[in-house]
Amino acid sequence: MFSASRKALRGERSPASIRANLLAGLTVGIIALPLSMALAIASGVPPQHGLYTAIVAGVVIALAGGSAVNISGPTAAFVVVLLPIVQEHGIGGLLIAGFMAGVILVLMGLARLGRLIEIVPYPVIIGFTAGIGVVIATLQIKDFLGLAIPSLDGHFTDKVTTIVQALGTLDPMEFLVGAVTLLVLLSWPRLNIKVPGHLVAVVVGSLLAWILGGLGDGYAVSTIGTRFQYEMNGIGGHGIPPLPPTFSWLATPTDADGEPVGFTLELIRTLLPSAFTIAILGAIESLLCAVVSDGMSGRKHSPNDELIGQGIGNMVAPFFGGIPATAAIARTAANVRAGGTSPLSSVTHGLFILVSIIFLSPLLAYIPMAAMAALLLVV
Repeated sequence: MFSASRKALRGERSPASIRANLLAGLTVGIIALPLSMALAIASGVPPQHGLYTAIVAGVVIALAGGSAVNISGPTAAFVVVLLPIVQEHGIGGLLIAGFMAGVILVLMGLARLGRLIEIVPYPVIIGFTAGIGVVIATLQIKDFLGLAIPSLDGHFTDKVTTIVQALGTLDPMEFLVGAVTLLVLLSWPRLNIKVPGHLVAVVVGSLLAWILGGLGDGYAVSTIGTRFQYEMNGIGGHGIPPLPPTFSWLATPTDADGEPVGFTLELIRTLLPSAFTIAILGAIESLLCAVVSDGMSGRKHSPNDELIGQGIGNMVAPFFGGIPATAAIARTAANVRAGGTSPLSSVTHGLFILVSIIFLSPLLAYIPMAAMAALLLVV
């Protein structure tokens, strides 16, 4: 256990290495900040829960896991699994399922099942990933076009039918913001500028939305601040609460009608299949990510330790409002390219997001929902 941290403590600790990992962590933090919010929203929970996941799970998994450079947090692969759980059992049910998945991951690591990833056929992985991409992209069309759809329920074909029927309600201003954000995301890499394109695109989209809002109510677009509210010490606010994640018992699960239900053996039996799905999916993605990062960095991970670390992170995160997490290939690749070589970069990425929550929450509320949708279309 904790093999990546132990290797890092025994390895190079020169000022240059420490500085490189700090800078890599800041780079990944800039990328992960909007992504974590967007993925939480796509999973059916308020955006701050994605940030809490990146902070708590990102740091714990990095320190407890078996890969020196993996960056963990909310990922796109989980969206299609988590959204139905939230719709059926609320965020309380999701947190309990995430904790159960963490236990399963630890047991998988202790049983030395880390090498099982080698028997998963490549076409299966590609087909599964492509399917996830299609579903996530479809779910973003509503906010990208500003369609007047109260909710997207039912099977995939039902969702597509609802979207097609609502195309006549397209909001030109929402579409403009989404299209500009998407254009920046697609074109920015061609400029070969080191500033992360995710940050630039979200800033451009937010500035455009702010300018449009100044022209009058008819030009205003939906933002994180208008879509999500919170209550803190009896005082309500819009957007994201400017507070760090705090320890609390798991939220109360609900039934399909939103009514609270007790924490019972029946609930555990109901959530167990979902917990297994989260655990297996998290195991596959984290180990695939570790293999990719090994090829990029020339290092070698410990697959069983990585499973245990993922499990510990997913057991701890729900007590701080974190949703299920696993290693993210895009953020990990950015970490390696930026010079990350140890868990210090992942810890730095989590601390950057923590500081952003405390000091930048009012600004984050101005991010348009259409810009978040554009970000997820690219993801």
